[in-house]
Amino acid sequence: MKFIITGGAGFIGSAVVRYIIEETEHHVLVIDKLTYAGNLESLDEVSKNNRFNFRQVDICDRKAIDNILNDFKPDIIMHLAAESHVDRSIDNPSVFIETNIIGTYTLLESALTYWHSLEKDKKNNFRFHHISTDEVYGDLHGTNDLFTERTPYSPSSPYSASKASSDHLVRAWYRTFGLPTIITNCSNNYGPYHFPEKLIPLTILNAIEGKPLPVYGNGQQIRDWLYVEDHARALYLVATKAIVGETYNIGGHNEQKNIDVVNIICDLLEELVQIKPNGVNHYKDLITYVTDRPGHDQRYAIDASKIYKDLGWQPQETFKSGMRKTVQWYLDHKSWCEHIKDGTYISSRQGIIKK
Repeated sequence: MKFIITGGAGFIGSAVVRYIIEETEHHVLVIDKLTYAGNLESLDEVSKNNRFNFRQVDICDRKAIDNILNDFKPDIIMHLAAESHVDRSIDNPSVFIETNIIGTYTLLESALTYWHSLEKDKKNNFRFHHISTDEVYGDLHGTNDLFTERTPYSPSSPYSASKASSDHLVRAWYRTFGLPTIITNCSNNYGPYHFPEKLIPLTILNAIEGKPLPVYGNGQQIRDWLYVEDHARALYLVATKAIVGETYNIGGHNEQKNIDVVNIICDLLEELVQIKPNGVNHYKDLITYVTDRPGHDQRYAIDASKIYKDLGWQPQETFKSGMRKTVQWYLDHKSWCEHIKDGTYISSRQGIIKK
């Protein structure tokens, strides 16, 4: 089969690409605009494989998307391209509206035209898989409930509102036009190649540099954490096995308070990094509480029983095992982090590139 993966140079997208290239015989074409969060070095492990291809394209460019679909002739489109950081969405909502809503609309229209052009067998087997977030459901504060596939949407931030909008568009194109779509909503991902502005990589990198470890509010916000490689396996399974029109929640069964996550990282660093930065006696001494973000949801928690019941998926990593792997990866890949920070990346195909 042939897969198009939008946002395939990003954190989750690159994990999906690596999984498909390394674990299957399928062909993959990555579409990515290569904004600040997209980095080809995340794909270097598979970049020389003859089943891998890359196009630097904006998903809002309808003509370019049309040409790619007609040339590559995909069997499955996995749509992961998105602006995804809540703080950035508060500072500049317009970029999130453009990419997450207009970009998804553009892809749907292009995919619909392409789908109509297919012969019967290929048309029946085609899938448009939209990857979304649990943040569309809003806040579970004050309850012991879990997000299910039937939980009403109640997004809190410009980011989650834009993702909720894109989910609604995908469902509408299925219901109104018959485009064979599937939607997944995931909990917080963590693992290798995570952009350093997010909580876990930021904490790791700041700690080993002796910088403050910022924690919003009182740090009691609860998230369900999903190891990114577990997520990649789930996404491939959904894309290839799920029934058209279905929605699946994907979670890690790992609810943790933000402050506990930071403390766990500090404990691992105490074990793994014996030589501390100057002036640091204990990594936990670097924890700094900062003003909470506006509209910060208190708790997210996913009920992932449906995907287990229907498709047999469940996470392989515990939070303990996944966090150890993640911390060790960042310690072993400091050069990748430096390239992210200075806007360059190393490509085995093209050498050092300045973005």
